[in-house]
Amino acid sequence: MSGSEHLLTRLPNDIGGLPADQISRVEHELEPWEKRCHALADVLDYHKIINTEEKRRGVEALGSEVIAHLSYYERWIAAFANILFEKGILTPEELARKMEAVEQNWAATLSEVERRMGS
Repeated sequence: MSGSEHLLTRLPNDIGGLPADQISRVEHELEPWEKRCHALADVLDYHKIINTEEKRRGVEALGSEVIAHLSYYERWIAAFANILFEKGILTPEELARKMEAVEQNWAATLSEVERRMGS
């Protein structure tokens, strides 16, 4: 099978039968941001903004290279952003502004914690 035939017959998540490392089946507590991501998926689905099939398509559209470097919930976030961009619900600029605001808030929170601990 040629490289292009392979691309046409397998989506990035379709890895059945391919050589791979052993899967770690250790349960772990979700990080707070992962829980929020899961809740966001539920809200987007409830309000009929992004459904499960769109999310799956969005993750697959990221491609094998990107998928290989992102965690499970990072893939979801990237897919949500791209789908919201496609639908005109969110722009990359709006997302960038919000991410900057969150980063500034986090930095301020850390500074405050450090100040209190130093007192």
